[in-house]
Amino acid sequence: MPSALAHPTYRVLLTGQVVSLVGTGLTTVALGLLAYDMAGRDAGLVLGTVFAIKMVAYVVLAPVAAAVVHARPTGRVLVGADLVRVVAVAGLPLVDRTWHVYALVLVLQAASAVHTPAFAAALPRVLPDDRRYTQALSASRVAEDLEMVAAPLLAALLLLVLPSSALFWGTAAGFAASAALLLRVRLPAPVAAGDAPAPDGGGVRRRAGRGIALLARTPALRPVLALDLAVAAAGAFVLVQTVVLARTTLGLGEDGAAALLGAVGAGSVLVALVLPRVLGHVPEGRLLLTGAAVAAAGCALVPAALAAPGPASAAVAVAALWVAVGAGWSAAETPVPRILRRHVADTDLPAVLAAQFSLSHACWLVTYPLVGWLGTVLGLGAVALVCAALAGGATIAAALLLRRAGAAAPGRAAAVAASDA
Repeated sequence: MPSALAHPTYRVLLTGQVVSLVGTGLTTVALGLLAYDMAGRDAGLVLGTVFAIKMVAYVVLAPVAAAVVHARPTGRVLVGADLVRVVAVAGLPLVDRTWHVYALVLVLQAASAVHTPAFAAALPRVLPDDRRYTQALSASRVAEDLEMVAAPLLAALLLLVLPSSALFWGTAAGFAASAALLLRVRLPAPVAAGDAPAPDGGGVRRRAGRGIALLARTPALRPVLALDLAVAAAGAFVLVQTVVLARTTLGLGEDGAAALLGAVGAGSVLVALVLPRVLGHVPEGRLLLTGAAVAAAGCALVPAALAAPGPASAAVAVAALWVAVGAGWSAAETPVPRILRRHVADTDLPAVLAAQFSLSHACWLVTYPLVGWLGTVLGLGAVALVCAALAGGATIAAALLLRRAGAAAPGRAAAVAASDA
């Protein structure tokens, strides 16, 4: 069977995604440098506000944005979002007030809240075959993980010969290139049941809530919400506390902290690469639960790893656990769009993907500050156990919900009929 890369439209989409991700990574580095130039010692406060704005934009705006653009051609939506990002990023090196930065970041992340779910909804229409669609999901996951490594390295190289403001121009060029690539393809429109035109679905408020309502009332989709919390609990610990753990507990330098974060990405990439083949032999539900359980176990074993004799042994043990957390994270998250696609009508898929995007980031919005605050009042081992308990509890809830959904085992047609009733 041909691979996803054999499809010319998908090759363009993937290239645009990679270019866009590189631009996003450059923006992250550039914002840190801009914050320090503008606020000095208070740069952390500025960056914290920037990241909070990002998460709030994703949580609040994604369903609303999907409702607003639901009737627009997907290609135009993606191109428009990229062009808005070009303008927002190009304005960042020109501002001299922190509130200007916050306003432009809000515009930037609002456009991303439009672009990401719309891109995700386009993939199954371009690649209706399950195998090639799974390959596309794996490729997107690999691209996202490699972006975390490649973008900072590219930024470091560019900073050797260019001022930091040039990173913003590079990012704007990346988004512009993504828009230019998307103009070259024509994306298929959603097909309603019976090939009838897609219904309008009511006003913006009703359409914005439809995706969340479908997630909540469709038995096969409820486990996804629990898995989002499991992933966020384990992921927040490794992302928030790795630097502290590396520097204060393991006595590593900055390169050691970066290596540990790289271990998370390595585990995620490894699973993403083998995922299409694994899903040919392992049921999705079992893979999702196994991934969440592995991520939870990785956090639960942190105290034992820190108790290993000698800092070198402890560092190796923690790195191994971080690989496991990354692998579990990827296994529990990457196949989720396959489930959404199977149990939701094509015309509702953009709304459901936007809702899942929003609710998953709501979990991160809770776990990020929770892990950070607990780190100030508890030891790292205790924080890891709290995160493991939260991730484990969410995994058990997902297992129970999957079992309940399996009792009915609705097919796509039945689920679609129920959602439209």
